[in-house]
Amino acid sequence: MFGIFNDNFPPILDGVALTAQNYAYWLHEKGHDVSVITPYAPKSEKAIKAAPYPIHRFPSIPIPFRAPYRYGLPYLSPAFMHRYHQLQFELVHAHCPFVTGNLAYATAQRQHIPMVATFHSKYRQDFEHNVPNKRVVDWMVRTIIERFERADEVWIPQAAVEPTIREYGFKGHVEVVENGNDFYTPVEQIEAMRQEMREELGLLPDETMLLFVGQHIWEKNIGFILDALALIKERPFHLFMVGTGYAVRDIRHKIAQLGLQDRVTMLGNIHDRERLKRIDAAADLFLFPSLYDNAPLVVREAAAMHTPALMLQESTAAEVIKKDVNGFLTPNDLQQYADRIAYLMEHREMLKKVGNKAANTIARSWENVIEEVILRYRDIEQSYKIKHGIIIP
Repeated sequence: MFGIFNDNFPPILDGVALTAQNYAYWLHEKGHDVSVITPYAPKSEKAIKAAPYPIHRFPSIPIPFRAPYRYGLPYLSPAFMHRYHQLQFELVHAHCPFVTGNLAYATAQRQHIPMVATFHSKYRQDFEHNVPNKRVVDWMVRTIIERFERADEVWIPQAAVEPTIREYGFKGHVEVVENGNDFYTPVEQIEAMRQEMREELGLLPDETMLLFVGQHIWEKNIGFILDALALIKERPFHLFMVGTGYAVRDIRHKIAQLGLQDRVTMLGNIHDRERLKRIDAAADLFLFPSLYDNAPLVVREAAAMHTPALMLQESTAAEVIKKDVNGFLTPNDLQQYADRIAYLMEHREMLKKVGNKAANTIARSWENVIEEVILRYRDIEQSYKIKHGIIIP
């Protein structure tokens, strides 16, 4: 049995949680036993019942100022630990280096099995948001790198992530294993979905629909998006924002300050993946100027629905973008970002052409990714047995 470990799992939504969910789902679909190990989250009972694979949740408490995230406390539940110790894994995969990462490592040591760890996030920026002391942040970064060093293999979701993990001090080998997406839709259906959703959202025929999907936190450069739109607010556009996070109230305040109340709609979290897919299809341009993200799923999901992204050419996240081929890039300059949005509003054919190319070059199905993952898992298991002198039948 494969074990998928992560500190967040739906109904808590972010890119890493969705990655863990798709790993579990497609491993199960490919005929493998799989179990998810994750903290309890409110309203998770429905997800547990609906999943075709076991989800083992343990007690947790809210993390202050970081709703909806929670801090797991597995050892506070003897009942959970008893059930957990009955599980026999052949390989464990940690998608974060914190509570479940430690649990995965302890399990790998106890059961003499290999552990894979994926480096998904720019943890330093998360730490800096909550901890004002640089020395403490440096210590926290060193601690998580030590945890990655314990893994038998470390994965990154795209090659551009390697400089970040090296900057943090990791000196070992890394493997690139891409993320996928679950938004594949026949092209002939997308236009109908687009028109239906645009009507539902109340868009006028000449309005350009801009879209942002992600955590509503300042690290995502949401302030940059709003400041750029304020420079061109006389033009016919409407921005829809999907997600939630600690900065929601401040973002609303900034929207009002900039006079964008009639141009920006915050839709909150959307758990219905079919509805989110239709919103992606309805958009003309996906705005994602984040310098915080490594390999955002949301860009790939938008691409699958033929919606190109406008990103910053300095960002790690933009590695998959070829300028004006399958997406758009500008320098990290507010005026240039605003000017590019304005230009693309007037060149709809370019948006369509680049969106089509994005669908063909960026969007890879999770099913295809997991077929590669299974082969890698088997190679890791084989190498582990050889390294540790375990008899291979």
